[in-house]
Amino acid sequence: MTSRVQLALRVPDLEASVAFYTKLFGTEPAKLRDGYANFAITEPPLKLVLIEGTADETTRMDHLGVEVESTEAVHAATARLGEAGLATDVENDTTCCYALQDKVWVHGPGQEPWEVYVVKADADSLAKQQGSTCCTGTGEADTSAKEPVAAAGGCC
Repeated sequence: MTSRVQLALRVPDLEASVAFYTKLFGTEPAKLRDGYANFAITEPPLKLVLIEGTADETTRMDHLGVEVESTEAVHAATARLGEAGLATDVENDTTCCYALQDKVWVHGPGQEPWEVYVVKADADSLAKQQGSTCCTGTGEADTSAKEPVAAAGGCC
């Protein structure tokens, strides 16, 4: 696998959204769980994540990401982002979106959350671990007290 961009959307009707994106991209979901689906789209290279929201809201962006091939690639991104002066938030062996992951989070100028991550294994839960930016549910990332992480030794 090569790196690919991830777009995570919070959708009001997961079943209808899965049907739409299956038609749009001509492929079935790679993973379909309670309240969650993801598509591993080859062309264009995209990881499309659908997270079930509430029926009374419109579809909105939850978070953005870059899926990479290895923990080492996450370490490299952590170092590069830190050296560029961006505040990073590292999460190792974290469970989110039915996967065990290593990741690093940064926030764009509009507070849009971006993650660089590797999926290490499947997990049984959609729920994020406490303190994680993943799948915030509010559209607002928790940006309180984010300190830059040292470039060496951390991954995600």
